[in-house]
Amino acid sequence: MDELGRMSVEEFKQADKKKIVVILDNVRSMHNVGSVFRTSDAFLIQAVYLCGYTPKPPHRDIHKTALGATETVEWHYLSTTIEAVNLLKEKGYKVFAVEQAEGSISLESFAVEDNIAVVFGNEVEGVDNTVIAACNGCIEIPQFGTKHSLNISVAAGIVLWELTRKQLL
Repeated sequence: MDELGRMSVEEFKQADKKKIVVILDNVRSMHNVGSVFRTSDAFLIQAVYLCGYTPKPPHRDIHKTALGATETVEWHYLSTTIEAVNLLKEKGYKVFAVEQAEGSISLESFAVEDNIAVVFGNEVEGVDNTVIAACNGCIEIPQFGTKHSLNISVAAGIVLWELTRKQLL
């Protein structure tokens, strides 16, 4: 592990983070929540907002996939996703739902700026329509096969990598 040059928990907490926040809108699976924490740690994401009935740490099923990332990534809980969207907009963030919707922006064409928040929705229902209406827009991951949806943890990995990569350019 020393050869990988990984940060300690304290070094991670002190490190400059990407100006990206993740919002989870009523995600039901603890494994998905843990995976999002782990991905957020990997890309130095600013924070994760857990909303609605999204499970919160500490829980062994979240820890199973997070592998300690709940100890490094800043997180907050709000009872509704609308609260998180409005709070972040007040703090100067542009908020985008990751959803297939009319007028959505394809991920590869999305122009990244600082202070962006992305909303990932429920595994079955997606991002709630009232949340979509409160967002600045939608980002869509291009898909070419017969299935037109991805598991939230996979979608989060793709979107967070692309946003991080574009912020690095």
